[in-house]
Amino acid sequence: MFGLIGHLTSLEHAQSVARELGYPEYADQGLDFWCSAPPQIVDTIKVTSATGQQIEGRYVESCFLPEMLATRRIKAATRKIINAMAHAQKNGINITALGGFSSIIFENFNLNQIQQVRNIKLEFDRFTTGNTHTAYIICRQVEQASQQVGINLSKATVAVCGATGDIGSAVCRWLNSRADVADLLLVARNPDRLQLLQEELGRGKILPLEEALPQADIVVWVASMPKGVEIDYQKLKQPCLMIDGGYPKNMAKQIQQPGVHILNGGIVEHSLDIDWKIMSIVNMDVPARQLFACFAESMLLEFEKLYTNFSWGRNQITLEKMDLIGQVSVKHGFRPLLTVGS
Repeated sequence: MFGLIGHLTSLEHAQSVARELGYPEYADQGLDFWCSAPPQIVDTIKVTSATGQQIEGRYVESCFLPEMLATRRIKAATRKIINAMAHAQKNGINITALGGFSSIIFENFNLNQIQQVRNIKLEFDRFTTGNTHTAYIICRQVEQASQQVGINLSKATVAVCGATGDIGSAVCRWLNSRADVADLLLVARNPDRLQLLQEELGRGKILPLEEALPQADIVVWVASMPKGVEIDYQKLKQPCLMIDGGYPKNMAKQIQQPGVHILNGGIVEHSLDIDWKIMSIVNMDVPARQLFACFAESMLLEFEKLYTNFSWGRNQITLEKMDLIGQVSVKHGFRPLLTVGS
């Protein structure tokens, strides 16, 4: 059995979903209540592979909300993730994906140092961040969507914003080695990590965001935008492909510029309907078929009986792992979302 640990996008969103899912005691509560609310299994999931194989899973709502980080409730945020992991393990889930901020919180606050949660000793090989599949899907979106909008990848400049993160660095490795990209722009906040990445790749220009964007034919966003930064979208190239790899997906609402094409990054479509309700409440266009690639990674590992922390740690994603997860993704009927807006 596979598991998905997720969270909602805001307090308002959480209150609305709680009411919809039949948790009235959560629906009218404020942030302090959500800081103390325990994790809940709120959905049972059934997935059929393109091969005909069927698996079952559970969705674990962590009750984490992004406002906890914004209001410096760090202990509450970290406790949410650890408790959700313990809840998944206690319920016999073999492999669980950490979705959204869950994996970021786990990595940034070194939660692997916490091995005991009450009477449960966490077995970390039961968990995956799902980042390898997400990076693979984003790379395939770059390759395929660029053709749709008339961008020749062999002549294109690609900017990766968040280049030194786990997903961003993997995307850079793929574009450097597997894609015929003319130029690569590296954008991130930590100059030392940028220098190391540039040395590893053997190329790539390190630029601040405001200099990189006007030069880029394709922009891959795998990091949140720094506070106080405003972008003059009129200075973007036309055509320009913007791949929104963040969560929540909000770039399409912010950018209404002719010739700028927005694609929700890291999203896959399954070839068959999935029996679940959770994707409808995170506003997928086709909730029976579309899902986050990180969630799909735990499904793929369950299909293949690979019960291991396939994606784990910072900058550990190899091209070989991306190839492997890509092969099983295709085998079981998943494909990159390629619906481009403008």
